[in-house]
Amino acid sequence: MARHNRQAKGVDQHGDLWHISYQPDWIDRVKISRELPDGRRRSTVTLFKNGADRAEAEPGKVIRTRISAADGSAGFEVSLEDEESIVERIVVVTKRKRGRKEEEVHFVLHGDLEPPSENGR
Repeated sequence: MARHNRQAKGVDQHGDLWHISYQPDWIDRVKISRELPDGRRRSTVTLFKNGADRAEAEPGKVIRTRISAADGSAGFEVSLEDEESIVERIVVVTKRKRGRKEEEVHFVLHGDLEPPSENGR
């Protein structure tokens, strides 16, 4: 049986705080990526890393994750049916206002936690 979502926080490349609601038995980490000012490269950092090495239970049939900037400038929620547990990664591309400019921000939700062991731990 799937467990309830957990709450976490993470800080991006600019020092901005993000709130993350995640499934503890699916998500391994969340990365955030954006283009550097020169336009030729991207900066990617790990926004959140699940402290568990493996899932404690089966993740369930629906993947739910919510990420929002603490300042309210951006946010989204993903709900995805995955009845056969085949989804390994979800990529979300968003727009975020930073002052007068709008930037494209990429989030990669990695769902590659090890499955639960035979005894559930």
